[in-house]
Amino acid sequence: MKKRECNRRPTDGEEEMSVRINIHPNLYQFTNDQAIVKVNGSTLGQCLDDLVKQFPQIKQGLFAKDGKLLSYVEIYVNQESSYPEELAKPINDGDELHITLMMAGG
Repeated sequence: MKKRECNRRPTDGEEEMSVRINIHPNLYQFTNDQAIVKVNGSTLGQCLDDLVKQFPQIKQGLFAKDGKLLSYVEIYVNQESSYPEELAKPINDGDELHITLMMAGG
């Protein structure tokens, strides 16, 4: 399957950043089957907020009602876990994020 990428331009007042989020396949349904989405933000939380602005339905796949990440959602920044900082973790131009879903079952 070919990965599709969404290129978003910053709006007025936003700094141009190149941050890519690799979307977990179980969440493609919320991103119009796009595997990689470009976002803007200086923290992980801001980047995810920008992702939700582009694809509002993805919010239900990432966040609990209290605004925290769902317990089975793990975000990696440049292949390192964002835990324990998570949403407050600083993000730099050129960083690559990966959304993973920790599944368990029998």
